[in-house]
Amino acid sequence: MLRIRNLSGGYGHRTVISDIGLDVSDGETVALLGANTAGKTTLIRAIVGSLPVVRGEISFGGQDIIRLPGHQRVALGIACVPEGRHVFNRMSVIDNLMMGAYYRRSENLAPDLADCYALFPRVEERREQAAGTLSGGEQQMVAICRALMAKPKLLVLDEPSHGLAPLMVEEVHSAIRKVNARGIGVLLVEQNVTSALKVVDRGYVLESGVIALSGTSRELQANDEVRRTYLGI
Repeated sequence: MLRIRNLSGGYGHRTVISDIGLDVSDGETVALLGANTAGKTTLIRAIVGSLPVVRGEISFGGQDIIRLPGHQRVALGIACVPEGRHVFNRMSVIDNLMMGAYYRRSENLAPDLADCYALFPRVEERREQAAGTLSGGEQQMVAICRALMAKPKLLVLDEPSHGLAPLMVEEVHSAIRKVNARGIGVLLVEQNVTSALKVVDRGYVLESGVIALSGTSRELQANDEVRRTYLGI
């Protein structure tokens, strides 16, 4: 579904990611792991179209998207939950969700709302509240549902567990499993390696802007370098 080859990019004259190769198949869950400054968010911005790339290839569903603007990538089926959630604080929860479905606004959205409320009942309970009044965990739920309202084929989540309590992290990761069970592919960007490897099929480890390791979740859990650097074992 998502195919990246020899991708390099950054900010101005500073290259942050170099010669990246990465794949996500239909309905697959894939983790992108690494420490702060490894280049994870830069890579995500390149995938969703908010960062120009220096060179390389990005294709989605067999279509070259390297020159497509971000809104056209959403229409093709790529939705992103950004790091830090970035909900529209003064808007109600339901209006936040409707923003996620902006390009689908002529469609019947009731079934999609019902799916979101089934995934996170608290989102339905808070639907008339201003999103900025919610807790961090509740805002993360809103951000995930907002992305799902775009009806994506691939859901990209950038550090969804950042700043959340352990119980909320488990709830978010449980939701990721349920989303994937609906046939939606997931690219999960995480520093929380232990939790991430419990919910994905495969993973890539990014170090200093390059892919240092890749493998199944079981292979990465057993890898001595991963265990020493990221799992503290």
